[in-house]
Amino acid sequence: MIALLSRDLRLALRAGGGFGLGLAFFLILTVLVPFSVGPQSALLAVIAPGVLWLGALLACLLSLDRLLALDWEDGTLDLLATAPLPLESVVTIKALAHWLTTGLPLVLVAPVLGILLNLPAPGYVWLVVSLLVGTPALSVIGTFGAALTVGLKRGGLLLSLLVLPMYVPTLIFGAEVARRGAEGMATSTPLLLLAGITAAVIALLPFASAAVLRVNLR
Repeated sequence: MIALLSRDLRLALRAGGGFGLGLAFFLILTVLVPFSVGPQSALLAVIAPGVLWLGALLACLLSLDRLLALDWEDGTLDLLATAPLPLESVVTIKALAHWLTTGLPLVLVAPVLGILLNLPAPGYVWLVVSLLVGTPALSVIGTFGAALTVGLKRGGLLLSLLVLPMYVPTLIFGAEVARRGAEGMATSTPLLLLAGITAAVIALLPFASAAVLRVNLR
């Protein structure tokens, strides 16, 4: 398992598709938003939590189309399916590798980009907390979507259409945690709901992803 995780991390860093592209997109989106709404500090402070969460979600989405496609193309996925390691563990490790190379960097850079959007000071901690709790769900859901579309030519658009509706609850509660934290309100309810979604996704979707992969590999 450790060897597979190390391999996926090396591939992601070499290709640059997850690490560099996601961060670059997140930065560009954050920089362009103040230009589009104008230099209104009060307005930027209000929309900052939602914009940062939406940017993180879309940045995670960018690298999903290559999550399983490379292993499908070179036959590695067939070898993994016949290996002693359960396929459920394989997709879990791939989701973890995606989060480490995409989700975690976004969590670390989000407070810095929050300065550009005039995020209120109390919101920084809750922004990081909400992203730490919610972004693992984005990676696991994305892995499920990648399993559904693996082997399809030009499946990137279909993958986005399948995954985005499943991302909506995570986006709603994650942005709500950051917004309430920025306004000094209680965050326990949306944070618990966000954590519940992440826990349910991690517990259930690896089995669904493995089942879909077995069907596609027949």
